[in-house]
Formats: sequence, C-alpha cells, structure tokens
Amino acid sequence: MTEIKGLPKGSDLFVEAFARGIAVIRAFGHGHEALTLSEVAERASLTPAGARRLLHTLVTLGYARVEGRVFSLTPAVLDIGYSYLSSLSLREVAPIFLEEFAAELGEICTVSVLDRTDVVYVARTQMRSPLTRRIVAGERLPVHATSSGHVLLGGLPEAELDAFMTLCPFDQLTRFTITEPNALYAAARQAQANGYAIASEQLELGICGVAVPLRDRAGRLVAAVTTSLNLAKYELADIGPLFVPRLQALAQQIGNGLAK
Repeated sequence: MTEIKGLPKGSDLFVEAFARGIAVIRAFGHGHEALTLSEVAERASLTPAGARRLLHTLVTLGYARVEGRVFSLTPAVLDIGYSYLSSLSLREVAPIFLEEFAAELGEICTVSVLDRTDVVYVARTQMRSPLTRRIVAGERLPVHATSSGHVLLGGLPEAELDAFMTLCPFDQLTRFTITEPNALYAAARQAQANGYAIASEQLELGICGVAVPLRDRAGRLVAAVTTSLNLAKYELADIGPLFVPRLQALAQQIGNGLAK
C-alpha cells in the first residue's frame, strides 16, 4: 500500500482509518467531480480494497453516491464544513468568502450591521486601487445615505422603522442624498421588495453602493453585504445585473455558515 505522506505513526491519539476517509473526500474536487474506484485509490494513495470500503461507507452515510462504476460526493458533505462554520461569528465567517469576491471581481466588499442611525462595518476585504475608497472594520457611515442602510432598514418592522425616522439626522452629503423621511421609507421598502438596494452618489460623488441582505440559516436578517463601485469604471445601468446576483450568492454563502 502507498503510504499517505505525513501520517504520524505510533501515536494512540491518531486514527489512521479516519485520516484515510478524509483523504478519500479530498480526492474529489474541481475537475475531479466524478471518479472511479481506481482513480480515488490513486488520488488518495490507498489500495483499491481500502478505497472501496471507505467509498461505500460514505455512500451509506449519504455523503457520496455511486452510478455504475463512478462515485461522486453529494451536497450532504457540505454539512461537515458548515458544522465548523456555524461555530464561528459573523466577523470570523465573512472574510472567508469576502476575499473570494475581491479576487474574482476586483472590488471591495463589506459586511455591515445597524447601530442606531449608523451602519457599522464588521468585516471587509480591501483592494489596492486608486479607484477604490479605503474602508476599515469598525467604520461608521450614515444609514440614510448608504445602500447597506437601506437594506437594513428594509428588514425593520413598521414601528421600528417609524421610530428610526424620528432619530435620523438626514445630513445632506451630496446633492443626491436622501434628506426626508418619506423618501427613505420608500427606499427601505423598495430594498425589502427587491432583495437589494442601489445608492448612487448618495454618500460620495462618483461612488455607487450596492447591498443585499445577509440572513442566517434561520432566515433572520443579521447584516448587509455591500460593494462600493467607482462610476468611472461602470455604467450605472450595468451595475445591478453585474453585481446583485453575485452579492446575493455571497450573502447566502456567509449566511449558511452562521448558526441557527
């Protein structure tokens, strides 16, 4: 049998059979979604007999399926990862996925929560570019002038939203900033109905914010996921189709990692 590289020997705290089962799961991946028994054995450095036992154990437990001679993992295997992620806080979970967004799309992405009349960034990724504004975790921005604020307000019950309107200072930051309660109420309810919000140049000229709600696995609205885009790079009409679906997928990934 080919030995698995790096397996410690002689320790009663190390379960080699378990390690080999992990090796079988790791044999699958991008470009290797479906494998024969011999392919799994080769990629996991196992004998065919050992790979066969482990594969059929995974099939019995619902983590893999077999069609003819070909094995593949099932979505149930994600529960293993979610068991880990669900033990983490929003601050710990979010960066795992925010970095992927930044690498894929080349734009900053943040997660923010509502605190009185501000949104507060609790997690963010940063891109080094002269066309992106610097955002730091803990930074506060006014709710009424941000797409994240509109999304978070959209999740409030009617009474709480009405109460917010009496507290909001409605400072005018640009000529496009919402400065009166009826317009902000409409923006919040539109964000709720659409499942996203776009706030173009309301906080800063030349900058367009796009935000979507982030819900935990129980469906509770816990935060907003936002990207801030420079209008020198994008046409306003293209921003929604380009970024809303990707942000929604990102929010779902992060939310699935949060505890119920």
